Amino acid sequence: MLRFLYLIVRNIFIIPGIIKKMRQLTADEKASEEERYAYLQYIVGLMQKTGHIRTLVYGEENLPEEGGYVMYPNHQGKYDAYGIAAVHKKPCTVVMNKDKSQYIFVTEIIDMIKGKRLDTKDVRQGFRIMSEVAAEVRDGRRYIVFPEGGYAKGKKNTLEEFKNGCFKMSVNSKTPIVPVVLIDSYKVMNSSKRGSVTTQVHFLPTIPYEEYQGMKTKEIAELVRGRIQSKLDEIASV
Repeated sequence: MLRFLYLIVRNIFIIPGIIKKMRQLTADEKASEEERYAYLQYIVGLMQKTGHIRTLVYGEENLPEEGGYVMYPNHQGKYDAYGIAAVHKKPCTVVMNKDKSQYIFVTEIIDMIKGKRLDTKDVRQGFRIMSEVAAEVRDGRRYIVFPEGGYAKGKKNTLEEFKNGCFKMSVNSKTPIVPVVLIDSYKVMNSSKRGSVTTQVHFLPTIPYEEYQGMKTKEIAELVRGRIQSKLDEIASV
């Protein structure tokens, strides 16, 4: 948490200008998805520079070259989606908890990249959001969805159980699943670590629709979780 406050203090004088620009891009119907995403990457770049953050990327060759897909990463903290955006070259967006998306700066980012706000207390709204995401992914958009839902304090590089329902977005869109492994992402905004921080983003081999076709969402969740856990174990043993 101290590092999160440090990042805010370091950028306190430029944040109002950034918020203004994000709101302008959101309101500008002519602004392309590429233009909006480029500004998000600019923001993340500033965050990395002022916070002494370095994010290493592995497995870019595993990302589908064409079409939409859903990335399912482990969840460690506030930096997770930013870390992925820092290294994911093509525009992508995110499904986020509605309550956590209402904070200033975060809400502007979600609006700018046209992300989705999921109300975990409203089942009907949840089904509607999943249907919308599935339709957009089918049309070529790329989404980040955190199957753990949230993150527990102090979980670090460990996994919690996955929520089966979120995999319906892939099942209904019949598009590839990209498991993603985040390493030390929690250190950026959810720790008191001093000095520079290095995080890792690992894009694991894609799971094509043909591989999980016919599987129940519980089985898909176990498949994706298992691959992420195996990579976490592999990295921990090095």
